[in-house]
Formats: sequence, structure tokens, C-alpha cells
Amino acid sequence: MSTPFLSVQDLTVDFHTEDGVVHAVDGLSFGVEKGTTLGVVGESGSGKSVTALAVLGLHSPETAKMSGGILLDGRELIGAPRSVMERIRGNKAAMIFQDPLTSLSPYHTIGRQIGEVFRRHTGASRAAARDRAIEMLTRVGIPQPKLRVDDYPHQFSGGMRQRAMIAMALVCDPDLLIADEPTTALDVTVQAQILDLLRDLQEQTGTAIILITHDLGVVANTAHEVLVMYAGRAVERGTVREVLGEPHHPYTWGLLASMPRLSTPVDAPLRPVRGTPPSLINVPSGCPFHPRCDYPALAGPELCRTERPELSPRHGHGDACHLTLAQKQEIVR
Repeated sequence: MSTPFLSVQDLTVDFHTEDGVVHAVDGLSFGVEKGTTLGVVGESGSGKSVTALAVLGLHSPETAKMSGGILLDGRELIGAPRSVMERIRGNKAAMIFQDPLTSLSPYHTIGRQIGEVFRRHTGASRAAARDRAIEMLTRVGIPQPKLRVDDYPHQFSGGMRQRAMIAMALVCDPDLLIADEPTTALDVTVQAQILDLLRDLQEQTGTAIILITHDLGVVANTAHEVLVMYAGRAVERGTVREVLGEPHHPYTWGLLASMPRLSTPVDAPLRPVRGTPPSLINVPSGCPFHPRCDYPALAGPELCRTERPELSPRHGHGDACHLTLAQKQEIVR
């Protein structure tokens, strides 16, 4: 089997703090092919954004200890020199950050910030970079781009700032795009426009996309494959149809049950996953989800408390749970 364009193998990211070691990512593996979108879902603190920053080498080696492997188009990124990562970031791989208002500099115009990325990686002149910025603003649907290129971030609406962030991420036509909650705090109409934009750009360029989100509806309409994370680990992985249509892990069941549906009565209460996510300093032994799970007695309480389930099978639709397939089918019947 050929190696995916992006291959993450047994990635661990630890942060040393005064309170102890934070195991933010613990043995995570996944792959993304060109022209496909991987949706990464899970509660806050599950390790989604930490993983994204690790792929781009944005963790300081002074505070984060990383191990495992991150192969991008055959090149190992963990331990790569800073000069190498600076050439890759913004050029071969780029990221749309969660909050464009804090990610964009308030002191520089939108056009200068987009053009700066282009100049750094191509050596283009200021005039060429400005023309490229206008071209990118046009590409992402900003009205009157020749005028708005000289505006500052505070003069843009939330949706337009997000489009400007996408323009900046795509200015060098990267092969990998990481979108970290790209539709957070946007109204549903603008959300749909942003997701349509990402889908159209992917069809035009064949970019591999990692879409990090809490919204399973966004994943259902955008992604090809899904990775469900909990406590820094992958608990379920497969195609959108497999994971959202026939989920196997109790945590995935809980995420889906907590979503409102058109088919349920208006006054029907939502069913959130009980409890709270664990401390990543003191992750529960065995299956990290067992303190919140409704089915440890069925799988064997001692088994769930003492033995960590591995993601199985290695390829295709897999999950990390001690329940047998027959038990899962009986539960969801």
C-alpha cells in the first residue's frame, strides 16, 4: 500500500508544565490523500489543534516534546531544521487559523499580509505581490478586491476576514491545507459559503484538506473521511458514511446523540455525553473513555479500566473499544 501524501504515524506531543506532563497527543496515526478531506472531530481538549500545529512544526521545542513520524510527500517533518519548515509553511502546507481577527495583524492591510507570504516564498516584487493579493481576494469572493486590498482587518466582516485568511493560506497554492474551525462564530449562510469555497478550491487544485471542527453536520457535507479524537487518541476512523452512518464507538454515539435533528420533537432534550473530558495530565488508565461510558459492564469493567484498546483494524473502518461487533450491533439496534 502506497504512503498517503500526509502520513502521521504514532505521533505523541507532550508539554511539560508545573503541574505535570500534559499528554496532548498520544500515539495518533492517520493519513490524508491529495484531493480528499479528512474531518477531525472531538470535544475541546481532545488534541485536534495540537495535532495540526505539530504537522506544521509550530510547537516550540523548548515547551513541547514530539515523537513519532510526520511524512509530507515523503519528507520527514519531525526534527526537520527550522529553515526547512519555514520553506514548507505557507508554501507546500498552510493553515487557516480558528479566529481570523486575532490571527491577522491589525497594523497592516489585508493586501500587505497576503502579499508578504507570496513574496517570502517566491521572491516576487511588491507590485507583483499586490497583484497576486488582488487575484486571491477575487478568487475567494471578496467584492471590489482592488479597493478592499488596502483595507485593514477591522474593516472586514467576520465572513470576509475568514475569506481573507483562506486567500492568505492559498496564495502559494499549497498541497496541504489545514482548516481549524474555519466556520466558528459565523452565521449558517456564511458557513455554507466558506465550505463551498473550500470544496471548489479543492476541486480546482487537488489540495489535501484537514478540517478540524466540532460540527458533525459540517463533516457530513464536506469530508470524505472522519477521525474521531478523544484524550489525544484516535477512537474511531473511517469514511463519512461508515463513521456517521454506522458508528462503532460509544463516544461517537454520544457525539451524534448530542446533536439536534430535524426528525426529533422540538421539545425533546438533547442527550450530551455525560461527565467531562479527562485531565490530560492524569489520563484514566485503560480505555480513557471508560469513566464516561455507559457500557463498561458489558465489555468487562476490569478490562476497560486496565487495558487500553487499540484502533482496529489498521485500515478501513476502525475503532478503539473493547466491545465486540456483535455487542455494538445489539446496543444500537
